[in-house]
Amino acid sequence: MSDAVQKPKNAYKQTLNLPKTAFPMKANLVQNEPASEQRWNEAGLYKKLIEGRASAEGFVFHDGPPYANGSIHLGHLMNKCLKDFVVRTQALLGRNCPFVPGWDCHGLPIEHKVLTEMIESGKASKLESLDEDNRRLAIRGACKNYAEKYQKVQAGQMQRLLTLADYDDPYLTMHPAYEASVLEVLAGMVEKGLVYRARKAVHWSIANETALAEAELEYQEREDISVFVDFEAENAAAVYEAFGVAEDDRPGMTPSFMIWTTTPWTLPANLALAVNPRYTYALVQVDGNLTVLAEDLVEQVTKAAKAEDVRVLATVGGEKLLGLHYRHPLRDTPPAPDEAEASRVNPDKIWSVVAAEYVTLEDGTGLVHTAPGHGAEDYQTGLREGLPVYCPVLENGTYDESVPEWLRGMSVWEANEQVTEHLRDSGHLFHDNKFMHSYPHDWRSKTPVIFRATEQWFVGVDQAYEVGGERATLRERAMKAIDPASPDAVRFIPEWGRNRMRGMLESRPDWCISRQRAWGLPIPAFHTPGGETLMTGATVRAVAEAVRQRGSDAWFRESPAELLAGYDPASDPDAPAGVDLSTLKKGGDILDVWFESGCSWNAVMRQRSEGRDYPIELYLEGSDQHRGWFQVSLLCALAETGRPPFKAVLTHGFMVDKDGHKLSKSKGHTIEALFKDHGADVLRWWVSSLSYEGDVKVDEAFFKLAGESYRKVRNTLRFLLSNLDGFDPTKDAVALDSLHPTSPDAWVLGEYEKVRAGVSKAMEHYQFAKAHKALFDFCNDTLSAVYLAAVKDRLYCDKPDAPRRRRTQTAIYEIASGLCRLLAPVLCHTADEAWRELRSLSGESDACVHLETFPDALDVKPSAAWPALMELRDRALAAMEKAKAGGIENPLDAALTLPDPQGKFGGFEHDDLADLLGVSRIALKADGEIEVQDLREEPRCERSWKRTPDVRERSDGGVLSERDAQAVGVE
Repeated sequence: MSDAVQKPKNAYKQTLNLPKTAFPMKANLVQNEPASEQRWNEAGLYKKLIEGRASAEGFVFHDGPPYANGSIHLGHLMNKCLKDFVVRTQALLGRNCPFVPGWDCHGLPIEHKVLTEMIESGKASKLESLDEDNRRLAIRGACKNYAEKYQKVQAGQMQRLLTLADYDDPYLTMHPAYEASVLEVLAGMVEKGLVYRARKAVHWSIANETALAEAELEYQEREDISVFVDFEAENAAAVYEAFGVAEDDRPGMTPSFMIWTTTPWTLPANLALAVNPRYTYALVQVDGNLTVLAEDLVEQVTKAAKAEDVRVLATVGGEKLLGLHYRHPLRDTPPAPDEAEASRVNPDKIWSVVAAEYVTLEDGTGLVHTAPGHGAEDYQTGLREGLPVYCPVLENGTYDESVPEWLRGMSVWEANEQVTEHLRDSGHLFHDNKFMHSYPHDWRSKTPVIFRATEQWFVGVDQAYEVGGERATLRERAMKAIDPASPDAVRFIPEWGRNRMRGMLESRPDWCISRQRAWGLPIPAFHTPGGETLMTGATVRAVAEAVRQRGSDAWFRESPAELLAGYDPASDPDAPAGVDLSTLKKGGDILDVWFESGCSWNAVMRQRSEGRDYPIELYLEGSDQHRGWFQVSLLCALAETGRPPFKAVLTHGFMVDKDGHKLSKSKGHTIEALFKDHGADVLRWWVSSLSYEGDVKVDEAFFKLAGESYRKVRNTLRFLLSNLDGFDPTKDAVALDSLHPTSPDAWVLGEYEKVRAGVSKAMEHYQFAKAHKALFDFCNDTLSAVYLAAVKDRLYCDKPDAPRRRRTQTAIYEIASGLCRLLAPVLCHTADEAWRELRSLSGESDACVHLETFPDALDVKPSAAWPALMELRDRALAAMEKAKAGGIENPLDAALTLPDPQGKFGGFEHDDLADLLGVSRIALKADGEIEVQDLREEPRCERSWKRTPDVRERSDGGVLSERDAQAVGVE
């Protein structure tokens, strides 16, 4: 070629079909996502979606209400994303999936925060001049304002996470209609005889001076004192006789009964010692003392105390010890029962040995100190044996005046040490030590709780009632509902949740539903001057109607007669005789907030849809809700309807820090920083990658990795879109059945079809991590590493309307269209951004991927030889890697000769095979090894850089292949 016709370097660049798209490489999620959110809101996306699916198959999904205090935190991230994946997946499956977000608004955390603010601002002093009702109203007003504020804050943050829900009409547990629906469920329980009031030992929060339910407890490691205490027998001779020790063989000492306890502070309330009648007990001489304990525990106990002289004098069955009396080591006289208990108390049982099957030989001494006012099992024993439910501990955790003077006013935690030292000084302490153990704490204040007997309202779980034509207890119904052998058994995802729920239901006590606070839904109980209680189904329903019309503040503003307007006690067979509404007094308890949230299925799903959406398809929450919302919802629904409220329960683990500790709002784990650093789509992409069944450690490095992964997917979408410039799918697309089975386009569409089917199925079955992996691998491996690399030459270098290029663009369009919809449940901003760009090719300007459905199946049948070809490709690439040592750096400087012993690849276009391997040309042979041929001495096309036999100098002076010459219009 002469200097006169020498073409400048890159002279043909402007003739290439270079990628072009408005879909940017840089996502700028932090800036652009809010614009998507605003556009969806202005377009009424949620409403459009629901209206558009009004006649479609329904999928009813119910939101468990988060607590409306403070911002959402990282612990909410997985929960809210998983729920949104479900909602969007169901919509893309073509179903009608309404999703009403909810908030738990009542309860102690808000009240505590409000009172703290009042104290700090000096407003608390104004409460002192108010009567009880007006004091509570003032607190409640401030609490309501606080809850409203943070409900709006959280709703905004959830929308910033790009979740799709009915944020214009959420449910709040403090809304009058919701409150009324809760009282209606309570009324049904009252009518069925499930609700009762009793003085009973319950978990008590000293910090917040209120009872707690099981769901409000969390267990933390705590160091406490354990003590072995001798209770001296009142009648030594009776003990010797019980053991069959003859008078001449009796040592000259008084026997004692040895107990072990980890709560020395409860010893002042001791009223009995429990033994198991089935065990054998020993009379043991230990270092000069004589004591009784279980025979099987003698060695263990005496070794722990490092006793030196241990001799068993006699043994006897536990039943022989029943009725023996002892002297209390801390007090001289037993407490007097109050008037309400006097008739049932058996004075002879006080400070005696009683029977209890729960006494075990796992630890301790085989004798259990029993204080009916401070333990659930102790309480039951006390009722059975006629013991008073004695509780000398006040609401603030200090002793009252009924204990010995040196204990009065002392806190129970201080008493642990003081009681131990008193026992040591008096000679009753056999041994003590400090130990670490798991102890229940108030989940709000993070402080240890105690068992304390108080008057409370309970729901009985073992009281039979009739509903749906069946008579059974709540426990029986709940166990049946989760039994996999039952016809309509609840489905658990993962399955281990079933066993966890079963264990909790088997052992759960009656449900304490009353609390002693201001901010909540009042329990509508009235009391007569004579001490009787008026709370019947009819009265609760009357109050429910008042609450529906005027809100629960009406309880504190109005008289009993006003609240019960329209109620006639004379026509209520369950009312006490002669009730005069004008003389009634209102009760001061409020409902457990778990009872309120446990009725959400009624307030939201049954009443808003008039029962059409019941039972609900799915509840989805953290694994702690087996004890919490899942369980209370199940109990409330079974009490009212006899049916579980849900068909399936999905549980996820917690997000934990690097040390494995649960993330929470109280520890300041907010989400705002992540929004600013990464954007919602990256966070959602990360969540979709998780195996949510277990706990998930959170670290900034994981978010960065998710960002890198996201960018690979985004770049794949961008490459697809950028190579559709000038392609109008309504005019330029080819029929898929015209694709030759051996073409790369047929192969990639076959691979895409596998992904399409697998991802939509995985998403439908809540296997989001499986879908995530399939989508990422398809984008990163199948598309970027194989197919797009193979077709880049034809996209860039073929004539714009060349048939081969149009076939590839058709495949790319189908894949881009499908990927946008498959990614939409997770990458909702990015998928919609790409979809809008894609649909603009055919002139659409207001497209939204979230109004679409998952792509239909493609009827494409790639050649059966493709798996063998891909295996051969791997070997060929390895051969090319070795060829680099010989100086062939660019694969286009090489040709490959491939073995095809079975003739599988004869029907493949050699150009397609060459593009698949990235080389300039391909030859096939019957057998042998892969051969690499160096083409660097052959002419190279200045436009495509390929070295093919038809490359030569053209009329414009350039060196081009035949294909490239035609593309630029030269000969």
